[in-house]
Amino acid sequence: MTTAVEPSVKAEEKRQRKVAVRGGMKFRHRLRRDWPLLLMVAPVIVLLGLFHYFPTLGNVIAFQDYSPYAGIRGSDFVGFANFQRMFSEPEFWRAVANTLSITAVQLVFFFPVPIGLALLLNSVLSAKIRNVVQGIVYLPHFFSWVLVVSLFQQMLGGAGLLSQTLREHGHQAVDLMTKPDTFIVLVTAQAVWKDAGWGMIVFLAALSTISPELYESAAADGANRWRRLWHITLPGLRPVIVLLLILRLGDALTVGFEQFILQRSAVGGSAAEVLDTYVYFQGLLVGDFGYGAAAGLFKGLVGLVLVLVANRFAHVVGEQGVYSRS
Repeated sequence: MTTAVEPSVKAEEKRQRKVAVRGGMKFRHRLRRDWPLLLMVAPVIVLLGLFHYFPTLGNVIAFQDYSPYAGIRGSDFVGFANFQRMFSEPEFWRAVANTLSITAVQLVFFFPVPIGLALLLNSVLSAKIRNVVQGIVYLPHFFSWVLVVSLFQQMLGGAGLLSQTLREHGHQAVDLMTKPDTFIVLVTAQAVWKDAGWGMIVFLAALSTISPELYESAAADGANRWRRLWHITLPGLRPVIVLLLILRLGDALTVGFEQFILQRSAVGGSAAEVLDTYVYFQGLLVGDFGYGAAAGLFKGLVGLVLVLVANRFAHVVGEQGVYSRS
């Protein structure tokens, strides 16, 4: 009797586990429960599909000698000829090298800045002071790159404040806006000034989810400020840090367009040519749309691979990452 009951009990337990994995109820029950939420997000899903996912079908022109007059159907299919040409161009690899160098420098010097700002601002006791500082710090995010580059030109250019101060003290003026050797430092400083405050908001939101009782218990056990930071604050921020780091790696070949196109003529293409400007000059500006699409598709595929690898590594170290298997 026992052996006859055991298979049925195990089958029932297995069925209950499957139901629990699926959310505790059948799909039609969840649909009946959540239909108002689905209806609310339906317009966003439709817009995202029309203006983001549907246009990606146009990547087929990367395999064509595309002409806007002939259209996709009338353009000749050339296979991987655009990719072969792209990989044989030294200018393309120079743009990739510049892009990866800028990404690496910004990961080291820019990515930790919002974390440090959030930790410093979170330690301020006065809520009024926190709000004022937060508003001032993230305000540059709303400035256009034209304004940001203009401000840096007024400060660091040949006729800027720095050069005038050096001349007044008997030193030779410097024009940091036209030096290719320091361009990577310049664009990183611009990115920090413009977007570090905006990135700080994400980490402030993550800090607000850490229970104050953890800090009180640690302080009662004799942990000083640094111990509480190391054992409570940073572990609480780690999931967000890993998530944003994975997303940043996915954009490793995307460092921006406006910031570099505005300063390319000042420092030269050898320093300021990144993949986005390369696509513009070699593809769009001369009307070679298939070649530009091939470069863009290459950038997207590299970003996808980096996201998958980084997300897998996050699972290995015990973090959820961007997604996790159920």
